[in-house]
Amino acid sequence: MTYTRNQFQVLKARLSEPRRFIQVLWGPRQTGKTTLAHQVAGSIDFPCHYASADEPALKDRTWLEQQWEAARAMIPADAEGKSALLIVDEVQKIQGWSETVKRLWDEDTANRLPVQVLLLGSSSLLMQQGLTESLAGRFETIPVSHWSFAEMQEAFGWDVDTYIFYGGYPGAAALVEDRLRWSNYIKDALIETTISRDILLMTRVDKPALLRRLFQLACEYSGQVLSYQKMLGQLQDAGNTTTLAHYLDLLDSAGLVTGLQKYAGQKVRRRASSPKLLVLNTALMSALQTLGLPEAKRTPAYWGRLVETAVGNSLANQVKGTGIQLHYWLSRSREVDFVLSRGDSRVAVEVKSTRRKTNLPGIEAFSKEFPTQRKLLVGAQGIPLNRFLKTPPQEWM
Repeated sequence: MTYTRNQFQVLKARLSEPRRFIQVLWGPRQTGKTTLAHQVAGSIDFPCHYASADEPALKDRTWLEQQWEAARAMIPADAEGKSALLIVDEVQKIQGWSETVKRLWDEDTANRLPVQVLLLGSSSLLMQQGLTESLAGRFETIPVSHWSFAEMQEAFGWDVDTYIFYGGYPGAAALVEDRLRWSNYIKDALIETTISRDILLMTRVDKPALLRRLFQLACEYSGQVLSYQKMLGQLQDAGNTTTLAHYLDLLDSAGLVTGLQKYAGQKVRRRASSPKLLVLNTALMSALQTLGLPEAKRTPAYWGRLVETAVGNSLANQVKGTGIQLHYWLSRSREVDFVLSRGDSRVAVEVKSTRRKTNLPGIEAFSKEFPTQRKLLVGAQGIPLNRFLKTPPQEWM
């Protein structure tokens, strides 16, 4: 399948320029990073060397140096102005990768060797640590998120209900006619692989069972505000809230779930709030249930959570790299599902999956406390769900 996402044109343009920066693609598993890299490599007119560190045996700095030398060897000695492209997939799995990349990049800069470098990673937390510690001023990032409704519709012809239930994993789209096979693929090839190889293998986690149960809890309560103390009660664990917040950050960095912070106008108050749990791809929720799509639509409470989660993760995935912040708001039982903010501009978003009760006391209370540019109702008698999901968040600001 031809890669049509916006990142293709951005990355191709950057790699076609004279060598300036290391290019970094990061995002969750199965969102098309490797496909994008290969298709960009095939569209440029200089040689490419691809290497992946995503193997059972951990790679080391020597391995990385060997891959770099292979790319250097592709540059013809008598071809002035020609480059070679080195692609390293899952680079964060190499111990000390950022220091090695810095040294080799600086060597090539001093020796005027035009090796273009593209790094791919599935853990934004580990990637950011390496980039900020060693590669300051040497890189540009391109975030790759879960596929949107517009992308899944264009690629597979899905309608909005299919997207809400099956989510945005393009690799799983061919399996949706077999509910059990699709569910097993999501659980085994995506959830388990992400937790065991992208989190537990790469980061110190003292209570791996607690992290796994936290993920399951987030899927069960997606779209709901839950204090860390209540989470600990649900999880029946003697851990502390700091550990729980850290584990939620790890799940967020791997593209599984996030905890939205309350909008308070003051950043110091936001971090102290109870998080609103949000699964970043509704496939993760559906795969853990026994309901099929028809049964889910006939279960109003569950379908409502899926719809709100689909709207929320669509916003969360698409605001990355835009400067737009996503929060929720809650005060005295009055809630705004989602708040988009950039500087002093705010947009309040309420989601309704049925036509019942379309008054919005939460939005009215929020707008009295914080000047609000737009007040949006999604679904019910407001903006059609399919239109909202296909509209970039920037257009609502």
